[in-house]
Amino acid sequence: MSVQQDGWIGVDLDGTLAYFDHWRGSFHIGKPIPAMVDRVKKWIVSGANVRIFTARTTQPDYDESVVQDWLAKSGIGPLPVTNQKDFALVEFWDDLCVQVRQNTGQRVDGEI
Repeated sequence: MSVQQDGWIGVDLDGTLAYFDHWRGSFHIGKPIPAMVDRVKKWIVSGANVRIFTARTTQPDYDESVVQDWLAKSGIGPLPVTNQKDFALVEFWDDLCVQVRQNTGQRVDGEI
């Protein structure tokens, strides 16, 4: 993985980094998904700038310490948490996204 020094990797929390089956409130985060946790740890060790990307930040009762505690218990440690993309975002890992070819509107997987 080669990430520009000023770029960052966004990792969705629910359904990508943590198991998610339905919303149980802002204070519940599912069990870690081992493959993703391992991937994030490798990125961090390699010096990548990783941020947790989550819509939780829009909830009225959002408490970032809940996310940070979960990250610590998962062995990842503290990471920035956001719900906003910017031009330094170089990769985004998410269970809901559909990738499209830049400037075409065409899905990468060939589906319509």
